[in-house]
Amino acid sequence: MNLRSEYIWIDFIAGSRKTSNFCWALILFLGSLGFLLVGISSYFDNNLISLFSSQQINFFPQGIVMSFYGIAGLFISSYLWCTIVWNLGSGYDRFDRKERIVDIFRWGFPGKRRRVFLRFFMKDIQSIRIEVKEGISTRRVLYMEIRGLGAIPLTRTDENLTPREIEQKAGELAYFLRVPIEEK
Repeated sequence: MNLRSEYIWIDFIAGSRKTSNFCWALILFLGSLGFLLVGISSYFDNNLISLFSSQQINFFPQGIVMSFYGIAGLFISSYLWCTIVWNLGSGYDRFDRKERIVDIFRWGFPGKRRRVFLRFFMKDIQSIRIEVKEGISTRRVLYMEIRGLGAIPLTRTDENLTPREIEQKAGELAYFLRVPIEEK
């Protein structure tokens, strides 16, 4: 979602709260829980999951390995759920032509530096750059080149924009900021 006027452009950035992240976290949680329950069933020789008999799996070595994978999966799943709850990576890019200021805000991990806030003057923006990497894992990222600081990404690396969409976004932003476009 974007808000645009003659002098202000605000681009909202989606964070970790995406359908795919919910699905992966849920699948990983349920799979890990299943592995852990099978490992515990083999130890106690009691059917906690009614799909198969607990006598089919020996505690040593299969039950131990399945319990280990279940516990490891639960840790990874809890990490994914935390990133979803904290909505990591969400924020906004605000370009103000009237005040000649650019604000970039993102949410990070909890702690002292949870809020990532960058402010630049428009005169320090050298260009808008498009980086395209084609192949098995295609990646198209839009960067803002800042004098003395380098490139700052404006789009998520996992945001699957088509070449036309990223070119259009880069063109509109470069026109709004009155800077050139570079391609790498």
